[in-house]
Amino acid sequence: MAKRDNIYFVGIGGIGMSAIARHYKLLGKNVCGYDKTNSRLIEEMASEGIATTFIDNVDEIPAEFKNSENTTVVYTPAIPNDNKILSYFRNNGFDVVKRAVMLGDLTKEHDAICISGSHGKTTTSTLVAHIMKNSSLGCSAFLGGISSNYDTNYWSNTKSDFVVTEADEYDRSFLQLHPFLTLITAMDADHLDIYGTKEEMRKAFHQFASQTTCGGSVIYKYGLDFDDSVIDEDVEIFTYSLSNSKADFFASNIAINSDGLYTFTVSTPMGQIRDLTLGLPGLHNVENAVAAVALANLAGAEDDEIRDALISFKGNRRRFDFHIRTKELALIDDYAHHPEEIRTMLTSVKSMYPQRKVTVAFQPHLYTRTRDFADEFASALSLADRVVLLDIYPAREKPIEGVNSEMLASKITTDVTLTTKENLIKDITSQPMDIVVIMGAGDIDRLVAPLKEEMLAMLERK
Repeated sequence: MAKRDNIYFVGIGGIGMSAIARHYKLLGKNVCGYDKTNSRLIEEMASEGIATTFIDNVDEIPAEFKNSENTTVVYTPAIPNDNKILSYFRNNGFDVVKRAVMLGDLTKEHDAICISGSHGKTTTSTLVAHIMKNSSLGCSAFLGGISSNYDTNYWSNTKSDFVVTEADEYDRSFLQLHPFLTLITAMDADHLDIYGTKEEMRKAFHQFASQTTCGGSVIYKYGLDFDDSVIDEDVEIFTYSLSNSKADFFASNIAINSDGLYTFTVSTPMGQIRDLTLGLPGLHNVENAVAAVALANLAGAEDDEIRDALISFKGNRRRFDFHIRTKELALIDDYAHHPEEIRTMLTSVKSMYPQRKVTVAFQPHLYTRTRDFADEFASALSLADRVVLLDIYPAREKPIEGVNSEMLASKITTDVTLTTKENLIKDITSQPMDIVVIMGAGDIDRLVAPLKEEMLAMLERK
C-alpha cells in the first residue's frame, strides 16, 4: 500500500494520523487530507507541505488523489460512516485502510517498542522515545502527543532498528501492531462502547501482549490482573512499579530536590540506576519514568544515557503542561479525560501545592464515557476545591438522553459551576484564583491561551 505515490488521510488532524502523514511525506509521497476543524497541528503540517480541507465535499479532493490505482486512503475510526469523502473512496475502488493497519506495517519492519494502557501511555512513550533518541541506539517515533522537547509527534531515524509508538486500545487498533518490547501501564475499563465489558477489554490487552515477537519482552504494571500464560515461552515477562520492591523494576529513595523535581533510584534485574532526576513534575510521572527506564534498559540504553535524558525531559503538550507558574498563580493544561487520569492528575497537583486552592475546568469527552463512569468522574473531580464544567464534547457520538453535564454536576460534592465555552474565562476569573487546571480531550485547550492572557493581565492589575 505504501508503494503508491499518493496517500489521502481522512481525519488527518488526529494525533496518530498526523504522525503517519508526516512519515510518508518525509518518504517523498504526495500527502493531503480532510479534517473537521483546523488546529495548531494541522497548521504545522501545512508548513511542511501537507494540505488539509475542512469541507466534506468530494470536489475538495485534489484531482491526482482521485486515481485509485495510485492512491491509498487512510482513515481513523473517529470519522463517521456517512462522511462524503470517505464514502467516495470506499465506493470507487480505492484501497481504504485504517490508520492502525498502516502503523502495524511499520512495526513489522522494525524492532517496535509499543506502549499501551488506558492511561499513562503518551507520557511514557514520549519519554522512551526521548531516551532512545539521545542514546547510541536511536529510534523513529510515532507519538500520541506533541513532545515539548522536539515540538513534534514524529521523527525518523533510518539508521536505527527501533521504532517507538503508542499502542491505542480504542477500536482494538493495537491488535494490528507487532511489538518487540511491549508495555502495559493500566487496564482500567474504558471504551465500553467498543468492548462492552471490562473483561472483554482485558482480553484485548492479553491478545495485544501475545503478539510480542519471539526474543522480545512484555512489561506490565505490578498488580494488574494479567495472565502470563498467554505469552510465548520465548518472550521474557517483567513487571514494574512506582515503589513496590516485588516488581522487577521499581523506584526507591524518592525525594524532591530544591528545584521541585523528583530524584530517585531505579532497581532493575541487572542492578541499580542511581542519581536519577525527572525533569517533569508529578509523582505519577515517576512511575511512568520507571516504565520508560525499564523499556530503554531492555533495549540496551546505557545508564548515563538514561540519566541524562530523564533530567532533560520536558514532557508533552497538554500533559501536566504549565502555562503560568509563579508564586501567586499557576495555570496547568492536561489531556486527562478518564476518571483515573483525573484522579491521578489532581492528586499530584494537590501534593505539589498542599495549602493551595485548586480550580478545575473540565470538558467531559463522549456521552458514552460520561454515562458509563459518571460516579467515578464525580468522585475524581470532587478532589478539587472548585469545578467549572463545560458541556460534553461529542466527538464521534450522538447525544444520549439524560446524559449531560447537569447530570454529572449533580454528583460532584465540591463547589461546581456549569458554563459554556463562551463564558468559561469569565466564570474562572470571576472567583479568586490560585491553582487553575484545564482538563479534557475535546477542544477546551483552545481556551488556554486567552485564559492565560486574562490571568496574567489580572496579575499585573493587582
